[in-house]
Amino acid sequence: MNRVERITYYENLMSNAQKTLADFETALQEFSSAQKSLSELGSYLKSRQWMNDFEAYENGKLPSDLACGVLSEDGIFNLLEKNTQLLHTACNICANPL
Repeated sequence: MNRVERITYYENLMSNAQKTLADFETALQEFSSAQKSLSELGSYLKSRQWMNDFEAYENGKLPSDLACGVLSEDGIFNLLEKNTQLLHTACNICANPL
């Protein structure tokens, strides 16, 4: 690879890395902000209120057009598990920096 090709190659690497890091920074801020919501969802899932709401859903006592994904048997649980997996991934990355 000649000098111009090399500089162009590394310039592209740098440009792509800058965009990736900027995107990651934004995503990381959003991920951090979402932790409170995820905690609330976990508390709701463990509550008697969730069970009551689930029973009402199962017995057809809720409006048919009401979004009820939060009442699916695995919806919140899977979301919390995904969050845990992402936290572990982040920890592994931090434990093994460049």
